[in-house]
Amino acid sequence: MLGIGSAFRYFMGMAVSITVDYTGGLRCRATHGPSKNELITDAPVDNHGKGESFSPTDLVATALATCMVTVINIKAQQKGYDIPGMKVSVEKHMSEDSPRRIVRLPITMEIPLPSTHPDRALLEATALGCPVLHSIHPDIDKPVTFVWNG
Repeated sequence: MLGIGSAFRYFMGMAVSITVDYTGGLRCRATHGPSKNELITDAPVDNHGKGESFSPTDLVATALATCMVTVINIKAQQKGYDIPGMKVSVEKHMSEDSPRRIVRLPITMEIPLPSTHPDRALLEATALGCPVLHSIHPDIDKPVTFVWNG
């Protein structure tokens, strides 16, 4: 039997703490609380930065691509296999007007399985159910192309 706190975490997911330190020069260091892993962000060249690392909006695109790969492989593992060699590309398109924002994130998923794979529909539906895809504002165009290369 789950206690109230356990049930809440089970249904709502665990909270993850991320801390961000501004280090100057439009650069930030983000630290993932549970693992203590760090990543650096930098403002892009077209927005006053050096462009020497991922920008915050690059991380949105990256989160989308990695989430889709992750959920597909969770589903594949539940079915007893893994899909190494999967590749996903995403292009981040920014607005030309104000306010500056992401307007388009086209995604191409290259899956090294035959197009006749029995789980094709399930895997595609799983990718399209990715939490990041559903967390990105609906006004952002997010077309997904699946390429089956098996």
